[in-house]
Amino acid sequence: MNYLHGQLNYAVYAYAQSYPSGYIEDMHQHDRIQLLHTLSGVIHVQTAEGIWVIPPTKGIWIPENKKHSITIFGEVEARGVFVEPFARADLNTQCSVVAIPKLLSELINQAVEIKTDVLPHTRNERLLELILDELRFLKEIPFQLPEAQSSLLKKICNNIKKDLSIIPSLSDIAKQYHLSTKTLSRLFQKEMNLSFSIWLKQAKLLQALTDLEMKKSILSIALDLGYSSPSAFSYMFKREMGMTPTEYINKKYY
Repeated sequence: MNYLHGQLNYAVYAYAQSYPSGYIEDMHQHDRIQLLHTLSGVIHVQTAEGIWVIPPTKGIWIPENKKHSITIFGEVEARGVFVEPFARADLNTQCSVVAIPKLLSELINQAVEIKTDVLPHTRNERLLELILDELRFLKEIPFQLPEAQSSLLKKICNNIKKDLSIIPSLSDIAKQYHLSTKTLSRLFQKEMNLSFSIWLKQAKLLQALTDLEMKKSILSIALDLGYSSPSAFSYMFKREMGMTPTEYINKKYY
């Protein structure tokens, strides 16, 4: 992997990294907050709380000492920053996928090029301070699939994710595992704070984002996710993403 970074003697430093498709980095943690931003390809980040999917132009905010692993889909060009936890008093303390404004993206690109000590009252100091200010206003987006906590619900969710072309009803799943529909519904709400239908929709959307980056055809994705036609899949995708799958594929990432 290629790795470049800016000067380390400050409360925030920027980095650029390239990942090959299929790369996996096992569970690890950092003593600084990490913002990981992808320009191309998709990154899956796994924590104890769930899976976070980061498509191009988005980023993930990972608090200090949060154990996480990463899996790479497609050739990933990444940018990011490492931040001292108290560089600003009001920085987010939870994992979240965030939108990356163009201003912040360009500031990070510039900061990677800082190769000398950051001195007071210089352009480099002002650039890094502006990055710290911009990090306080990142907009969160719901690209997370929560992780079940009990072994039973983990088994149920993993079996569903193995084949998303099957569209199970909550009652059918409950019968399969000898539960009442009400009990299974409560499990989803209690452990993931989501209804079953919203969890399933989110699982399909995040799989679709990954599959599009891996160059699968829209027809194949639609069928693999249990949609009756590409148009039905496109309708769901546009409702959630604000653009059709074709528009998403053709979008030029900065």
